[in-house]
Amino acid sequence: MPFDVHGALLVAVVAGVTALIRFLPFVVFGGWRPTPKFVVYLAGVLPCAIMAMLVVYCLRGVDLLGPTHGLPELLAGAAVVGLHLWKKNTLLSIAVGTALYMVLVQAVYCVIFQKPSPLGLRPQARVGAQPP
Repeated sequence: MPFDVHGALLVAVVAGVTALIRFLPFVVFGGWRPTPKFVVYLAGVLPCAIMAMLVVYCLRGVDLLGPTHGLPELLAGAAVVGLHLWKKNTLLSIAVGTALYMVLVQAVYCVIFQKPSPLGLRPQARVGAQPP
C-alpha cells in the first residue's frame, strides 16, 4: 500500500490545530494574569445553558398528539432526572435514560401498536388474537 502524503499532511494539520486550540487558553490566561471575570462567569453558566439547549433539541420533535403522546420521552427524561438526583452520576443517568428510551420505543411501542420494529424485532401475537 503506497504512502498517502496528502492524507498524512491532513492528519498532521488537524492534529496541530487541535493542539493549538487546546493549549491557547493556557498561553493567553497563564498563571501570571488573573482570569477575566467574564470568562469565570461563562464557566459558571455555560454548562447549564448547554444542557438546556440539548434537552430542547432532543424534545423538539415530540408529537404529543401521536400514538405514544410523548410518553417514552417523558418517562426516559423523568428517569434521567430522578437517577441523577439520587446517584449524582451524569454518565449513569444519561446511559440509563437512553437505554430506557430505546426499550420503550423499540419494544413496548412495537408490541402495543403491533408495528414492525426498525431493529428487526417482531411484535409477539397476543393470546387469543386472530391470525391475519
